[in-house]
Amino acid sequence: MLIFRSIKHIRSQLQPHHERGQRVSLVPTMGNLHGGHISLIEQAKAQSDIVVCSIFVNSLQFALTEEWDQYPRTFETDCQKLRAIGCDYLFAPDDGEMYPNGLATQSRVVCPSFTDILCGRSRPGHFEGVTTVVSKLFNIIQPDESVFGLKDFQQISVIRRMVEDMCLPIKIVGGAICREPDGLAMSSRNVFIRSYERPKVTVLKESLFEVGQSLAEGDKDFCGLERHASKRIKQLGFEVDYISVRNSLTLEEAAINDRDLIVLGAMFTKSARLIDNFIIRLDNKSRDDSEEKK
Repeated sequence: MLIFRSIKHIRSQLQPHHERGQRVSLVPTMGNLHGGHISLIEQAKAQSDIVVCSIFVNSLQFALTEEWDQYPRTFETDCQKLRAIGCDYLFAPDDGEMYPNGLATQSRVVCPSFTDILCGRSRPGHFEGVTTVVSKLFNIIQPDESVFGLKDFQQISVIRRMVEDMCLPIKIVGGAICREPDGLAMSSRNVFIRSYERPKVTVLKESLFEVGQSLAEGDKDFCGLERHASKRIKQLGFEVDYISVRNSLTLEEAAINDRDLIVLGAMFTKSARLIDNFIIRLDNKSRDDSEEKK
């Protein structure tokens, strides 16, 4: 695996692949790689000729109340994992390379769809930071496709809409949620969970799945199901950000006649914010968060 720090050099390396018509896939990450990230690399390798992984802790997508400098940075270990899985190239720029004129005057990419609800409501400016950095990575790498984890369902929805709005010739591919043996969705932020909380945090997944099963059985009391799930989480001492039943195609609040549904949730432990989801297609009963992996 070759590692590149500069835009000029990664573009130069990729140009012959583009000219030969080889399919290039990009997996954007912020590092601290876990099994979920590795599964995205594997998925990219299976459907493309060249796989590029990026590692960049993007300060632009961190809210004022979040600690960008405390985000786990495990670069050497990440490189070992990428080499072991057969990633072709790693693009690991610094802030100066990605934002040469500083953040204050950085041009922004704003996607107004889906960004003022759910995670966007509690993390103002977050998705503007995501769409800005992802659009820059797309411009640098010029991939044919890019793979994102479905754990952050709202994020992939926003990116798909951005790609459509900006007429970008890039296929956005969703990668299944990977879970720890007890069901907790893998996340780089799981390292922040305190040891005494760890046995209880699976309540988020369990509560969302319970709502999903109720929906699959015909229960359409969306508000009641959301309240019950929130209560269950709060009883274990966690703060609920949101539990919401939505249309999985539009992310609008679910309507009685909707067949494509998703239950999304976010909660706070003492030191971490966790998210998860459960997709329901009523014509086919239920399907665990889009071909979920354990």
